[in-house]
Amino acid sequence: MSKPTATAAATDRAPATDRERTARKAGLASFIGTTVEWYDFYIYSTASALVLGKIFFGGGGGGTTGALEAFGSLWLGFLARPIGGIVFGHLGDRIGRKKTLVTTLLMMGIATTLIGLLPGYDEVGVAAPIALVLLRMVQGIAVGGEWGGAVLIASEHAPKGKALSFGAFAQQGSPAGSILATGMFALLTQLPDDDFDAWGWRVPFLFSAVMVVIGLVVRLKVEESPEFARLRDEKRVAKVPLRELVTRHPGTLALGVLASSIGIAATYFITTFVLSWSTGSLGMERSTMLNVLLVYSVIQFFTQPFGVLLADRFGPRRTVAALLSLNFALVPVMYACVSTTQPVIVGLGICLLGITGAMNYAILAGLLAAAFPISVRYTGISLSYQLCSALIGGTAPLVGEWLLRSTGGSIVPVVIYQMALVAVSLICSLALLKRSREA
Repeated sequence: MSKPTATAAATDRAPATDRERTARKAGLASFIGTTVEWYDFYIYSTASALVLGKIFFGGGGGGTTGALEAFGSLWLGFLARPIGGIVFGHLGDRIGRKKTLVTTLLMMGIATTLIGLLPGYDEVGVAAPIALVLLRMVQGIAVGGEWGGAVLIASEHAPKGKALSFGAFAQQGSPAGSILATGMFALLTQLPDDDFDAWGWRVPFLFSAVMVVIGLVVRLKVEESPEFARLRDEKRVAKVPLRELVTRHPGTLALGVLASSIGIAATYFITTFVLSWSTGSLGMERSTMLNVLLVYSVIQFFTQPFGVLLADRFGPRRTVAALLSLNFALVPVMYACVSTTQPVIVGLGICLLGITGAMNYAILAGLLAAAFPISVRYTGISLSYQLCSALIGGTAPLVGEWLLRSTGGSIVPVVIYQMALVAVSLICSLALLKRSREA
């Protein structure tokens, strides 16, 4: 076995205060980077519910026209995420977390900015949706490689016994990105409809260029993960991480995919399907609904970390079981509240359901990271999360819209489907925790 390099050795000898400072810097970089990535990803989700159908798919007048096509393009971004998980998981497990994360951030920022510059269907015909779909897939590949690395750059820098808590830094990027995305659209929907459709919807996409610069400045200052540096120094890096993952850890991978189900799908049920349903079938004003979702995102941001605090206090197993059981019971409550179309009641229903799901989502990152050995950890957690995103999370608005239309507007099948995903997540999360070092 080779001797550790200066970097890894210095990390081992560093005073506790220095290690904690480095860990906090890594956590902050993880949070800022994922905020930028999720902002970029979420503005597409919001735009697909509000405007992309008529701009890029020849939807013309609006209503629900073009909604299925727009949600289909949304799903293609999710379909590309496992590709990003495989490619960047391989690179992250082979050459390191930091370099990989810089690449994914640049890819996402460039693709998002270009979407904001695309001509619509009326200008260039079928070339418009083709270009949109291609850029959406680049977004998917980028975020597919981003999430796993962001979780690991934080959790692998964490002080002993704090990996679960530090993994939650990356999870905070989701509500933060949602706040920024929803806030931007809530502000821009105050424009006259013609102005919003002509240029207003493009502003959030173009603003991505500024956010990516900020993210890069922070991320470039972070050191490589000490756990990966040690693995590399000891020459124990996997030659083909994907092959090792699927041959030695297939059960853990399958459980990781299914355990992530509602943690990923819930966001898109609320911010995309419910937004489309409430402003389409139920006739709510889109600016009102966006304000409701903005308030929810802010509440989610502040309540989500309590998930890991509860897990530290009562243990991940009991916390996950309690949160998901409550979430299961609250699914029909949320849809009943939204159906009233009263903004306060709608917001209450969304918050009741969303907070329990968000607290479980905070635990998910550390739960997945703890389940895989370090040699395939980047690939393992990335593929778990991104396969779930492609097969379950990203299809949530599409399946919801199809169920709604095929049953003549009944919301009951959507409620049943979402409850089924909660049940699957609960069963598989508890099974995964049996294999976990955090259980």
